[in-house]
Amino acid sequence: LTVNCLDQHVEKSPNRVALIWERDEPGTAVHVTYRELLDLTCRLANTLKKYGIQKGDKVAIYMSVSPLSVAAMLACARIGAIHTVVFAGFSAESLAGRIMDSGCKAVITYNQGVRGGRIIELKMTVDEAVKNCPSIKHVFVAQRTDNKVQMGDRDIPLEEEMAKAASVCTPESMDSEDMLFMLYTSGSTGKPKGLVHTQAGYLLYAALTHKYVFDYQQGDVFGCVADIGWITGHSYVVYGPLCNGATSVLFESTPVYPDPGRYWEVVQRLKINQFYGAPTAIRLLLNYGEEWVKKYDRSSLKTLGSVGEPINHEAWQWFYHVVGEGRCTLVDTWWQTETGGICIAPRPSEEKAEIVPAMAMRPFFGIVPVLMDENGKVIEGNDVSGALCIAQPWPGMARTIYGDHQRFVDAYFKAYPGYYFTGDGAYRTKKGYYQITGRMDDVINISGHRLGTAEIEDAMADHPEVPETAVIGYPHKIKGEGAFAFIVLKEQTAHIDRVKEELKNIVASKIAKYAVPDHILVVKRLPKTRSGKIMRRLLRKVVTEQSSNMGDVTTLDDPSVVKEILDAYQKYKEKSSS
Repeated sequence: LTVNCLDQHVEKSPNRVALIWERDEPGTAVHVTYRELLDLTCRLANTLKKYGIQKGDKVAIYMSVSPLSVAAMLACARIGAIHTVVFAGFSAESLAGRIMDSGCKAVITYNQGVRGGRIIELKMTVDEAVKNCPSIKHVFVAQRTDNKVQMGDRDIPLEEEMAKAASVCTPESMDSEDMLFMLYTSGSTGKPKGLVHTQAGYLLYAALTHKYVFDYQQGDVFGCVADIGWITGHSYVVYGPLCNGATSVLFESTPVYPDPGRYWEVVQRLKINQFYGAPTAIRLLLNYGEEWVKKYDRSSLKTLGSVGEPINHEAWQWFYHVVGEGRCTLVDTWWQTETGGICIAPRPSEEKAEIVPAMAMRPFFGIVPVLMDENGKVIEGNDVSGALCIAQPWPGMARTIYGDHQRFVDAYFKAYPGYYFTGDGAYRTKKGYYQITGRMDDVINISGHRLGTAEIEDAMADHPEVPETAVIGYPHKIKGEGAFAFIVLKEQTAHIDRVKEELKNIVASKIAKYAVPDHILVVKRLPKTRSGKIMRRLLRKVVTEQSSNMGDVTTLDDPSVVKEILDAYQKYKEKSSS
């Protein structure tokens, strides 16, 4: 695999730029050639081997986006170790949970991270996480800043070791179905699941989709601004572009640092040809107005891409007309951690084929989408909606959930036997194009981060004064969706505001800051069926203010609960607006 991503290009054009690292500090880009990246990767690989990391071992990577974090992924691949990258915004507890579930032997991290002008304490978080992880033998610590951090017995200064290591490392020979990496993602129940991707099929699919969806041409500068902690970073910052011998941008900063012109200043300075980002960032920037975009020359752009959630019309129009000046192809891409790469997108297609705004439209080569009805029957014809399934396997699909194959089967293949169930609903237009309508389960999408509401509920349930919680998603102007929590307190609880603050802190420390609910509403009880199941559908109706059509409430244990919650919500709203 790394031979496809590195050695083949080093042989033909060693000085071609592989990575452009757009550091957090504006205007300080670092260019890394294919030869330099191979050298970094081999030295890192030899360092891992020196400390006992072997084929089949798991390694956690808790780093911000940088050439070294890419080299860490590739070094694992080169020696046949399996990487699990954990987004550097996750809490110590989230990191520890992933390390324990996968049985990692080592962590690779930075002393600190830098993002939006702020310092992020990465090593400190790792120290807290590995306290409870007996499987961890070593922590490799690289330097992102000049600040000293505590170094203990198992900590190894990474750059010092790499400087001593040989710059040649023979790649391990791997079977096409050996594991390449694991990546954790949220499901509708409890703990995150470690999805497994393998070697050949994954790389082929990432490379082909990168080339054909974005019309990547040799010499283009490909700018995917995703973090490597997400599947988008794996497939379209690292593996797809490098396999294609592309020049890939690593974006360490945020869209609004030092100001809301950052993306477009980078486009101008690095002459980016394809720009791939998230709707949530576009919605955020749209609020700052067009001046920030128009200040910079965007004439290098040819293709714009959107990823992470369905893009809304307003954001699509702004992205297309303001950013792309109405002359760039805009591809709204639908895919998932589970699919490994893009499955539905407007391109590839016939030349100049129509693109309908805010729609993924066309299945990629070999992807056979079907819509299913409630009874598990395929819905034929057009102008229809149903559960989105895929009828045939494709090379990039995940192979299992690590350590729990039954959960894999149950989650994706049980609802509609013989089909892969995506968890999303979709509409097939009169012309036969696909439009994704959103999740069909209790999974929400906050700023492009996928999160099971059950995870937030589980975290809040740890509070001694909160016996019951229900969390739902509601439409949010910038984040797409936000979390709205309904909580029941123990009777003698007096300090409601204190409890709300504590709950927010618990969620931030158990999951991550982005998971913290925007609203917490105290209610006397939750709407439950006679069998004790919380009817989240009703809570959604309350929050989206569709209380006039509550639908069938006869299955509720006590239908009077509905009015109770509506009254509490109205009071909460009046208090908030005052």
